[in-house]
Amino acid sequence: MRLLVSVSSAAEASAALAGGADVIDAKNPRMGALGAVSEQVFREIHAAVGGARPVTAALGDAAGELEIERDAHAFAAAGAALVKVGFAGVASVPRAAALAAAAVRGATAGGSGSSGVVVVAYADAGRVGSLGGGALIEIAIRAGATGVLLDTADKEGPGLRGLIAPAELARWVADAHEGGLLVALAGKLVTDDLAFVREAGADIAGVRGAVCDEGRIGRVVTEKVRLLKHVLAEVRSVRRLDRRSLGEGG
Repeated sequence: MRLLVSVSSAAEASAALAGGADVIDAKNPRMGALGAVSEQVFREIHAAVGGARPVTAALGDAAGELEIERDAHAFAAAGAALVKVGFAGVASVPRAAALAAAAVRGATAGGSGSSGVVVVAYADAGRVGSLGGGALIEIAIRAGATGVLLDTADKEGPGLRGLIAPAELARWVADAHEGGLLVALAGKLVTDDLAFVREAGADIAGVRGAVCDEGRIGRVVTEKVRLLKHVLAEVRSVRRLDRRSLGEGG
C-alpha cells in the first residue's frame, strides 16, 4: 500500500517528498474535501517534485460537463498523473455518469499529456447529496476511469473508520478491484487507521491532517510523513508474517 500526502504548495510538496510520500497530491484544504489549487500552484508543486513521484490533483466536485472536461484537460496537460473528481450534490446516476465521462474525455485528450481519472465517493454521502459508493464504482467502470477513492466530505464529522464497518469496506474495495480499478481510501485517517485501511485491501492511503502541524489546514511536516511511512512499513511486515504463519500452519 502506498502513502499519498495532499499538499497545497511547492514547499509542502518538498516536505512530503523528503518524508517519503509515495504520491504527492495537490489540494487546497481550505476549499473542502476536494478543493482544487490553481493551475499555477499545481505547476509549482509538479516542478518541486521533479518527477521523483507521481503528482495527482483534486479538481473539486463536478458541477458541469464542460467545466470538468476543461479542468481535467488543463491539469492533465500540466502533468497530473491522476485527477480526482467528486459528485457532491449529484444524486442522479445518469448525471453522475455524464460528468464522469466528461472528466475522462478531458483527462485523456492530451496525448502524451493524458492522465487517469479517480472517481470520488463519500462515506458520508448523505451529508452532501451524493450517490453511494457502489453506484460510483459502476459509474467509474463504465466511464473508463482509472480508480476510485472513498473519502469523507465533512471534515468536521467522523473519519472513514467511524463511518463504515471493516467488512463493508473490504467488500467495497473488492468490488472496485474486480472492476479493474485502483482503490484509494482517505477521510481523516490517522496513524492507528493504517492497519484498518491495509486490511481492507486498498492500494493507496491518503492523508492530510495526520501529517500537518495544526490539522488539515496547517503545514505538512516532514517528520510526520516519515513517521507514517515507518508505521506503514510495520503494517506491511506484520501482514507478511501473518500470511507466512498461516501458510506454515495449514
